[in-house]
Amino acid sequence: MGLIQMQPRGDRVASQNPAMMVEVMEAAQSQVLNLERVQELETWLKTTDTKLIQVNGQRKYGGPPEVWQGPIPGANCEIFISQIPRDIYEDQLIPLFSSVGPLWEFRLMMNFSGQNRGFAYAKYSSSALATETICMLDGYMLEPGSCIKVSQSIEKRHLCIEELPATTRQEDLLKVLRVMAEGVQKVSLTAGPGIEGVSATVRFSSHYTASMAKKMLVEVFKKQFALNVSIIWQSSVKLHPDEPLTPKSLLASPLRPPCHILKSPQPSVLHPRLASHPPTPPGFCRAVGGPTAVLHPHCPHHLTFSSSQGDVVPVESPVMLLSKVCEVTGVGQPRYEMYYTHAGRNGFLHFTYTVCIPRITTPFKGLVMILPGPTASTVQEEARQAAAKQVLQGIYNNQVSQ
Repeated sequence: MGLIQMQPRGDRVASQNPAMMVEVMEAAQSQVLNLERVQELETWLKTTDTKLIQVNGQRKYGGPPEVWQGPIPGANCEIFISQIPRDIYEDQLIPLFSSVGPLWEFRLMMNFSGQNRGFAYAKYSSSALATETICMLDGYMLEPGSCIKVSQSIEKRHLCIEELPATTRQEDLLKVLRVMAEGVQKVSLTAGPGIEGVSATVRFSSHYTASMAKKMLVEVFKKQFALNVSIIWQSSVKLHPDEPLTPKSLLASPLRPPCHILKSPQPSVLHPRLASHPPTPPGFCRAVGGPTAVLHPHCPHHLTFSSSQGDVVPVESPVMLLSKVCEVTGVGQPRYEMYYTHAGRNGFLHFTYTVCIPRITTPFKGLVMILPGPTASTVQEEARQAAAKQVLQGIYNNQVSQ
């Protein structure tokens, strides 16, 4: 593309079979979903004089753009956009997300075929603008039958480098890393029982710089120092739904397990519709590893819920019940962000959660503990059920106290 700058890659193979290269390029070109859409993007880039830079599988606008008058973004200013149709590009996405407020940066993930990978990141000058964008554009229909999902981006900035030599010195490693990668701010070393060699926690200036470093540092350590290190995100990690549950997939920072489960979170101000229609105290199903729920004396064992049409709808889980409560009160459907933190000494897995309900300003946050399951998807589902249970309890307790 004429106005998309390609950043050269040092690891690109110098020589290849010419016939094979032609074959690969033709195959890639044939996978582009809509060549007319690519031409529309080119026209928009020329007309608006917008510049994009493509590097490492993503295409970036701004960071900041050439003309920027706002403050530098801080924490919680980035949003995550998913379920983007594969032939939708920046000519539609950037104007849409700029309609809420000026964009500091927009990054669309791309593959070799010329398609986008279905997700992107947008960063604003303030967390308030990011929150407003989530409320306005989550569920927005880009084209018939295609609604995008918009949520808070988890801007992880810390990497853990493991299996470094025991003689590693903190100040030396900091100097080396600043030569190898951009955005390195701080390094701290950890050594002790159960740790082979030395582990280093590295803080970066942004999620983007940390992500770029994670992709290339293993190879750089191997080439320059003949060291086979492993690099993981430090602290909370998301599990892939279909990933088998193994100790490696649950690896995270070594945090001490809390001595108790946090109390059910309560928002500072409940939405008026929730406040005026307190739900029946629910008979919650048992989350894996959680205590058996004590049913309210006036609550049936099998809950039912009357819909706006008068139909009786059975509710068999906290997730279903919370969804129905939000539906009939008109506050929007809840969005769950579940993050594994660590395994406690008693075998329970600890998850933190954030449940955002579009028309309730303050998200529900808390901690749940569950027992391991056969796959990551089953574990995440149990954690989601436990989180929904806490949110419903928080709403109910708020009503009782008023």
